[in-house]
Parts: sequence; C-alpha cells; structure tokens
Amino acid sequence: MNSLETVMPDLTYLFINKNATVHYQKEVAELVETAIVNQEGHLTHTGALAADTGHFTGRAPKDRFIVYDDLTKDEIWWGPVNQPIDAGSAGILLEQVGAYLSDRELYVRDGLAVSDPDHCVSIRAITETAFQNIFVNNLFIRPGAADVNARPAWSILAAPGFRCPNPEQYGLRQSNFVIIDFTRQVILIAGTAYTGEIKKGMFSVLNFILPRRKRILPMHCSANTDTSGNTALFFGLSGTGKTTLSADHERLLIGDDEHGWDTRGIFNFEGGCYAKCVGLDRTREPEIFDAVRFGALLENTVFYPGSRTPDYENTAKTENTRVAYPIEYIAGSVSSGRAPAPKNIFFLTADAFGVIPPISLLSTTQAMYHFISGYTAKVAGTEVGVKTPEAVFSACFGEAFLPLHPGHYAELLRERLTGTGIRVWLVNTGWIAGPYGVGRRIKLDYTRAMVRAALAGSLIDAAFHTHPVFNLQYPTACPGVPDAIMDPVSLWANDTAYYAQANRLAALFVENFKKFETAVSADVRTAGPHIA
Repeated sequence: MNSLETVMPDLTYLFINKNATVHYQKEVAELVETAIVNQEGHLTHTGALAADTGHFTGRAPKDRFIVYDDLTKDEIWWGPVNQPIDAGSAGILLEQVGAYLSDRELYVRDGLAVSDPDHCVSIRAITETAFQNIFVNNLFIRPGAADVNARPAWSILAAPGFRCPNPEQYGLRQSNFVIIDFTRQVILIAGTAYTGEIKKGMFSVLNFILPRRKRILPMHCSANTDTSGNTALFFGLSGTGKTTLSADHERLLIGDDEHGWDTRGIFNFEGGCYAKCVGLDRTREPEIFDAVRFGALLENTVFYPGSRTPDYENTAKTENTRVAYPIEYIAGSVSSGRAPAPKNIFFLTADAFGVIPPISLLSTTQAMYHFISGYTAKVAGTEVGVKTPEAVFSACFGEAFLPLHPGHYAELLRERLTGTGIRVWLVNTGWIAGPYGVGRRIKLDYTRAMVRAALAGSLIDAAFHTHPVFNLQYPTACPGVPDAIMDPVSLWANDTAYYAQANRLAALFVENFKKFETAVSADVRTAGPHIA
C-alpha cells in the first residue's frame, strides 16, 4: 500500500471508488502549483491565484433542489426558492456523480462550519479542481488537525465537469444542478464551477438544521465589534453598502456574510470572506484590496493587457467578480469568530424611490416586518431593461438560502430582541431629494456618521418624527449630518410628489407581504406601511 492510499479517506459512501486518486488536505501552496500546472488559473502580481469558473459566473437558483422525503416534506418552504426532487432521482444522480469522480484526480478537504464549538458542523468537500479546494480552505473554518478516518456530518461533492445527459428524466431543468439531501447529508453540485454554490449550499443547510435543532437564528449579514463588546450586525442586499459599512478600520470584523445568534451571543459560520471585486481599490476598501495576496482566490477577473495586474473595473466576464480569502487576511479580525449579542442592528436599503428616511428606529414588530420584507431597489443600468427604479424584496435579506418559511426566522428574531434593549435601525443608503434620475444618492460620509452615532448611543437622544406613510420613527438631527438631510420630505421640491411616490412604494411593500401573511402573527402583519 503506497503512502497516498494510507491517508486516503473512505469515500465509498459517496459511491467514489476506493482506488480513486485522492489528494487529501493539501497545503494551499501545493494546490496553487497544481492549479497552474492544470491550467486552472494564473498568479497575479500580488501572488493571488486568478481562476475562471467557466460558463457559470454566479449561482443558478432555478437549478437548485432539495430532496423531498419524510424529513423535509412538512418542514421546507416549498416553492420557486426550494424546488423538490424525489429521493430516488437524487440517489441515482449521486451514484452517477460518484462514478464520474472516481475516474478523476480528486482534492479532498475537511473543514468546519460555525465557529462556536458547541454548534460546529464537520464538512468533507470533494472537488474536481484544485482551485475549488482552495476556496473550501479559505471559506470554511480550518480545523487544527483533520482526522482522515472520521465520517463528517456533511459531505459536498463539486463536479463541474459532470453533465446530466437526460435531465428531464430526473425532474431537472437542464444538465447542471445543485441538490441538498438532508437525509443523506450530502450537497451535490454538478455542471458548474462557480464556487459560491459550495458556500451557499452549506449556508442553506445551516438555515435548516440550526433553527430546528437548537433555536439558533441564522443570519445573512456582516458583523463587527469593538474592544468593549459593542457588537453590530449589518443586513443588506447587493449594492446597499453592507461590506463597506462593516469593514471599518476603527472596529473589529467578526465576519462578512454568515452568522448565527443564540442566547449567549453571535458567531461566524465561516473561516473567510467572499468579497465582490467590482471597482475595488485601496482608497475605498483598503482591507479587502490588501487581502488579494498569495493564498487568496480571484474569480473571473480580467488582467490589464500585458500584465498580471487585475483590472477591477473590467466586467467583461461578469459583474460578479469575486475574491475568496481567509478572514485573518483582514487586519483586526476577530480570530475566534465570536462576540457578544449585538447592541445595534442595521437593515440597509438603497431606496431608489427616494422616500425612505436616511435612518429610522424600528420597534420589534417593525423589525420583524422589514426583516421579512428585505427591501432594496434596482436602478437603471444595473440590469438590462431596467429604466426606472424597481423594488426588490428578498426575505430575511437572503431568501434564496431559506429552507424554512421566513416567518420562522422572524419569530427567532423576536426572541432575541424582546426585553434586551437592542436597537434595530433601517438605514437608507440610496437616494434623497427625489427618486433615481432626479434626486441624489446620500453621501457615504453622512451614512457613516449616522451609523457611528447609533453605535455610540448618541443618536437616540435626538428628537424623532413619525413618517405618516411608513410609520417609521426617524431622528431629526445627527452630529456631522446637516439637519435638512435627516428629513426625507423637505428635500423634495414638491410635497405632493413625495407622498405620491411614498404611497407607490408602500403599495409594493403591502403587495409583497401578502405571500407571508398566513404564517406570521397579526402584530407583524400590521407593522408595515399604511397607504395615506
């Protein structure tokens, strides 16, 4: 028996032949060398590996399925987000992918999800490419020592080269797919090399098992704290400033995307960050810019001609350029991944309608309503065909990853807020003085000033007004911000036009919330806007 076989983990439960060639728990340097030799990527001028994910440069939500069986049939929030696939079909596809991988060199890595040792989940990822294995190393928590003989709680198979030849036979839409099997405890990813499917597949798993088993609230948010334990959470969809506002050099980063909250505090689910690279520069985001170094993985970026320097403004391959790196690449990050419960929570929205106040203080039921709503807006230029502002609602600021009904997570939020004095703020990082195309986007410096005042506890001392349509309580003054900026109505040239626009957006909130009403309590249903 050669040395390779002596350290080979048992993968036969995944239908991978015991004689398959396996590279187990390899160092990142060796994986980088392998990726270059296999022509999976190139080194940048800073030493990061730049790789392409091929046809798919983002997730494929219409090709994601959850196995429908006795464990899930009455629990999952079935619908467009969580599409069912029968257990028999999933089992056959697992066997096919296992057989496919058996004939290839495999890269196997053991890691953990959830930084709290009382709740951590062991993971074994089997990837077809070396660069995917680097991603696994960077994004999951790296164990002090891996046990090759231990059976992990969850297994992830990533086989980008596998194409299902007859997808309709198994209820698939096309040849690529992501299947989450809660009974077998396997995530099956095939036909796509986009590494975000690995990360978000496991996040979806945690969003199912942690609330049901341990009443932990899983959250799609960033988190930071300070040396006094003044923790803050930042929720927000793409373009709302979540990463920018949480990456504050005066505070300590806990994590940039996935966290849990139990009765003792919060904790990061991950061991790294997966940051967007569009427009990245050292001035605006120095921490992320400097994290693009050896060991980091760039995805789908373009080099300046004749160089190995990434051109972060070039989106020829995709708008969704990314970099994955260990969290310790961020100076001042919290190595334990844990912190006390938050004192302040920020829901960020880029309101292109120009009517949401710059910052508002929410009651518990309002927090639940806006948590379930998860509002922001698209503006012209962000997507083909978008000419005017369009409202976007993503439940719990992460609808695509919620196996349970959003009302379930909102009730867990109520448990965490009740009787604690935790403040929840709705922050408009979008437009003021009119809608997109008429008004202007609020200055980042003003938003930072409001967030810092909220964290310091001084914002609560201001006089507050009540918004007549959204019923939001908003402060009329903030240090470092002109008073006129704080009033969403006075900046508009015409009050009538303002309220017409506010009612228009309020109606969209009401219409969106109808799909949740039967599974949320009455006090939450009535906590939203009221059309005047």
